[in-house]
Amino acid sequence: MEGLWRSVTGQDPSTEEYSGIEFWSRPERTGWLTKQGEYIKTWRRRWFVLKQGKLLWFKDSNVTSASVPRGVISMGTCQTVKGAEDIVHKPCAFELSGSGNSLEPMYFLADTEKEKEEWINSIGRSIVQNSLALNDSEIVDYDARR
Repeated sequence: MEGLWRSVTGQDPSTEEYSGIEFWSRPERTGWLTKQGEYIKTWRRRWFVLKQGKLLWFKDSNVTSASVPRGVISMGTCQTVKGAEDIVHKPCAFELSGSGNSLEPMYFLADTEKEKEEWINSIGRSIVQNSLALNDSEIVDYDARR
């Protein structure tokens, strides 16, 4: 689980964390979000890209094949995404958290309520599609039992 919130430690993520993902080409969702740091609780505006089960962020929106993400989160390690206005006391806030004690919640602010809901829906879909908890060995084919 180490390195999931890599940008918090001041280190850029390793290229293995996003290799093979053409994040600059046809992402599932992109947009500006404001992200709260884990240790130093400052809010920073970043350009986010969701693609192939990874949520990556950059300093600016001019993302190319030469861009290096400031951070990467694997959706397979996440469990929930939900509104968090009551926790951070800011409008359009949402929280992304991992399973068990593996991840501290991470907080984001969208610019509008509509964008917040769109991000929650997109991230939620990606979590389900990339869940580590539901691997092939756990899928039961009920039709095969007849």
